[in-house]
Amino acid sequence: MKITVKCPAKINTFLSVGPPGSGGYHPIRTRFQAVSLFDDLQLEPAAEDTITSAWPHLPRQNTLTKTLNLLRELYPVPPLRVQLTKRIPAESGLGGGSSDAAGMIRAVVRLLSIPFDQHLFDIASAVGKDVPFFLVGGRAQGDGFGDKVTPLDDLATTHFLIAKPNEGVSSAEGYRALDASPREWAEYPDDPWALYNDFERVEPCVCGELNERMQIHGALGSGLSGSGSAVFGRFASNEITEQAKETLAGEFPDVWFHVCHSLTKAESLQMEVAP
Repeated sequence: MKITVKCPAKINTFLSVGPPGSGGYHPIRTRFQAVSLFDDLQLEPAAEDTITSAWPHLPRQNTLTKTLNLLRELYPVPPLRVQLTKRIPAESGLGGGSSDAAGMIRAVVRLLSIPFDQHLFDIASAVGKDVPFFLVGGRAQGDGFGDKVTPLDDLATTHFLIAKPNEGVSSAEGYRALDASPREWAEYPDDPWALYNDFERVEPCVCGELNERMQIHGALGSGLSGSGSAVFGRFASNEITEQAKETLAGEFPDVWFHVCHSLTKAESLQMEVAP
């Protein structure tokens, strides 16, 4: 059996960071939205484990190896041949590594016909804070330390332009910078498109410039995703989004741009199975 999983990126339409607890971890309030930018994960039983990718920066120990190790503590997962196709940029706040980990969980669930239960969400939480969301997909609210994910109703299809500068942002460094100044822990707004992100307080200058230029070129709203460095703009149509991409690419020649749209829960959990 060969399983191919589409592993989508996400944006955070709202992200409020609370004060760190005794263990140094930060509770959050966030709203996730899955978008049509995908890594692909192909998996099949093999004689021994191999994880390969054309992406040159995949470390030997990564979210996929960590996920496999945790799954094997509870389930009889056979040796696997895994091929990862990376399209979601690293250190962007778009959740690529977390989505890949969730894709591994979903593929193993299908391979072994495992009941989808709390154990899998516990494994996801142990791998990383954003991983549980990618087991839900679509649109969801995240609370606590990434372990509390509440599905939200899908909204009408929305168009986005994502911009990723060359400069990446380490999540750990972002949290340290955020804690250097006092702030209030913002509550959820009623408007699902009232964009907010605490990390915009400490974002690289180019992110602030992109945020501003997105709105000048037609975005209904724009913001930082996660701890950055990717910025996204929300647009009224695909045509306007493409026009903004062309214009902004001329203004920011070193920035990577991607036009995409929101995904429903079903679209977020795509999987192909071949004998």
